[in-house]
Amino acid sequence: MSCIVSLNVFAQNQGTVKVKGEVLAPLELNKEDFGSYKKISVKVKDRDAKVHEFAGVALIEILEKAGVPTGSKLRGQNLVKYILIQAADGYEVVYSLPEIDPEFTDHIIMLATEKDGQPLPSGEGPFRIIAPNDKKQARWIREVQTIRINSAKN
Repeated sequence: MSCIVSLNVFAQNQGTVKVKGEVLAPLELNKEDFGSYKKISVKVKDRDAKVHEFAGVALIEILEKAGVPTGSKLRGQNLVKYILIQAADGYEVVYSLPEIDPEFTDHIIMLATEKDGQPLPSGEGPFRIIAPNDKKQARWIREVQTIRINSAKN
């Protein structure tokens, strides 16, 4: 079973996130659709060593809306599923589903759309992953294009 979330960038602050694959509810979201999700924000030091406030949506909420197994359904074969996130330049990072699930962790992974109250600047957005509890920012992937749910069993 796999699920694909694609981000098609039309302009710096435009884009859609498509959720496809073996999901209960396929989605196609643009930034305006994020208004129906709970907005979260976090103040963190970015790689420039300055404190910035990022705002967006918890990645878990997007995956739940798409029907990806979370919470009590995240057991057995679902525990070997992972999230592969790809950037416009081909950069890729991985998270396991339990790493983002609030029943497994208190850490929140955010799909950010704003930095310091403004849309993400060119080179960062329109969508970016922020993982405030990671000691290194290597998985704070910029210009997110695709989020793919896969199984390590494949």
